[in-house]
Amino acid sequence: MHNLELYDTTLRDGSQAEEISFSLDDKLRITEKLDELGIHYIEGGWPGSNPKDAEYFKKVKKLKLKNSIIVAFGSTHKPKINVENDNNIKALIHSEAKVLTVFGKTWDFHVTEALKISLEENLEIIFNTVNYLKRYADKVFFDAEHFFDGFKANPEYAIKCLLTAEQAKADCLVLCDTNGGTLPHEVEKIIKQVKKSIK
Repeated sequence: MHNLELYDTTLRDGSQAEEISFSLDDKLRITEKLDELGIHYIEGGWPGSNPKDAEYFKKVKKLKLKNSIIVAFGSTHKPKINVENDNNIKALIHSEAKVLTVFGKTWDFHVTEALKISLEENLEIIFNTVNYLKRYADKVFFDAEHFFDGFKANPEYAIKCLLTAEQAKADCLVLCDTNGGTLPHEVEKIIKQVKKSIK
């Protein structure tokens, strides 16, 4: 039987609700409480997105956590920019978090319409980002943004994105229902299909 590990996103995703804005002190106190609860991974924030999150990663190192590993969150590198020159990637590395989570596009529609690149270029971005960050962290998780919507639209491509991250040595693949519209029976069916392709 596999171990179940808990990954908490309160400090990033949880702060996106209306009228919620954690101070730096709030984030540090919540971190300590989550550690007391025995949460395995705490996503501390996105160091490349704002100064408060960058400061959090400096201060959280001083906490004496007993159970939790702090995770820094960010995106795959931008198109047309080499991975080592991307400011978001630099911020992830500078955070010195032992675990890094990067989200990438897995819905073909978003690749061609939002990023305005080819499907193949997106696969290269996923591979290059995960592969590069593996040099700087104990673990790299690939967060498959809009995975379930992407799978419904183009299952072969959504799986290719996961396989690419796996080939780049991602330690964990996170399947996201970003819009929250996938029904439980659909999630079950899609995960069964994913398990046939992914180790």
